[in-house]
Amino acid sequence: MKPTSKYETIRQMLSDLKLPEFRYLQILDAIFKRKIGEYERMTMLPKVLRDELIRTLGRHVSSVTPILEKSSKQVSKVLFAIAGGERVETVRLSYQRGWNSFCISSQCGCGFGCRFCATGAIGLKRNLNANEITDQLLYFHLNGQTLDSISFMGMGEALANPHIFDALTILTDPRIFGLGHRRITVSTIGIMPGIDRLTREFPQVNLTFSLHSPFDEQRSELMPINDRFPLHDVMKALDRHIRDTGRKVYIAYIMLRGINDSTEHAEAVAVLLRGRGSGEHLYHVNLIPYNSTDVTPESFGQSDRNRIKKFVWVLKSKGINVTVRTQFGSDIDAACGQLYRTR
Repeated sequence: MKPTSKYETIRQMLSDLKLPEFRYLQILDAIFKRKIGEYERMTMLPKVLRDELIRTLGRHVSSVTPILEKSSKQVSKVLFAIAGGERVETVRLSYQRGWNSFCISSQCGCGFGCRFCATGAIGLKRNLNANEITDQLLYFHLNGQTLDSISFMGMGEALANPHIFDALTILTDPRIFGLGHRRITVSTIGIMPGIDRLTREFPQVNLTFSLHSPFDEQRSELMPINDRFPLHDVMKALDRHIRDTGRKVYIAYIMLRGINDSTEHAEAVAVLLRGRGSGEHLYHVNLIPYNSTDVTPESFGQSDRNRIKKFVWVLKSKGINVTVRTQFGSDIDAACGQLYRTR
């Protein structure tokens, strides 16, 4: 069976060379405790093993190469080069209480064409493999950043890429990244087979569903995926997720001025989320201010503050849990829906 990550490749190599298990632990210790990013510098290993690692995997531990970084208050965005001449973007958010949150990409581009999203304007170039997904975080780790929380909300639709599950295995392996499942969030536009698989294999990982309209016809117009996985079918999958895991499901809702921010929309969101059984209190709506870019239609604009306040009031009056998300990084095109692998 072909290894799915560099870590499995290393294990296989050590087995083929008939080397003891402690060599694998030494390599992991070098990467994750000593923060050594080049195999040649792992001088605790025999030279013959270092040479074999370089021959098989290349000189650098990471498979992604940083080529541009933009920063603003509390946010930095890194553009990585990946194999095949493609590029992806990753965002780090630093909160004042000292918490680092990372928004990572799962695909180069995206093939689902949500009309308000810059990444969708690229189209899908390819899925990232497990190394390319996790190495975005490895870059920050090797540079001394603490990986407090991770969200798959960068470029691409995470649950359309089967490698995401290999990446989650790596991220939660206590000998590798060692991240707690509840510190990871996977966001989806409603890929039902992926939702069901996440429920089975990673029930403690947080799940966010991008709704953006409670009306089927309008949602299909904004998000063509709705024709393939209709809203009410997706909601049943989310109900199963809540029933089987006992965990919250977050509902992401980008506020588009004059399009989906009316009182009627708010009431319809409440109708959608009420009466879903014993787990209905585990749905939580996150309202997200819209962020425009040079490649998204000019017809989309940000809802005004009073519209958002009224939307919140309607939801709360119907017993719906709701938060208005604070947005960072829009000035460097690092906020929700703005990633476009610039340059």
